[in-house]
Amino acid sequence: MRELTIALIAEDDDDDYQFFGLAVAELPYNIKLKRAENGEKLMRLLEERVPDFLFLDILMPCKNGVLCIKEIRANPRYDEMPVIMYSSLTDMRNISLCYEYGANWFIQKPVTVPDLRDILKAIFSPGWKKANLPPLSEFIANKQILKSA
Repeated sequence: MRELTIALIAEDDDDDYQFFGLAVAELPYNIKLKRAENGEKLMRLLEERVPDFLFLDILMPCKNGVLCIKEIRANPRYDEMPVIMYSSLTDMRNISLCYEYGANWFIQKPVTVPDLRDILKAIFSPGWKKANLPPLSEFIANKQILKSA
């Protein structure tokens, strides 16, 4: 049996969470998906256990994803935890802030499960460089964002 990977998603929208779960279920990896419905719950869950991967929405109640990534990267306990922003936003201001505050990657929420599955397959693959911060031109998983920005 493959090693268990713990992935935590901070997502307030039930439909988006279920969509994400469908894509994760199609991956050839052993992944346990946990959820925080808002930024405050996320910070509490992180205190309990540091996941292998964190997927972080920007638009959340209580504390938004930009504030969360800033707080997360201010704490050395989370230095090795990859943080992937997962948002419907495409404006470069928010994307640049996430990059500046130390997120490892940015995914614009895809429209289809296969598109998300393919992106997640790359992230969860053993060769993905979790701790690296790529240049901004490679920070965005969905290249169409760069074309429309």
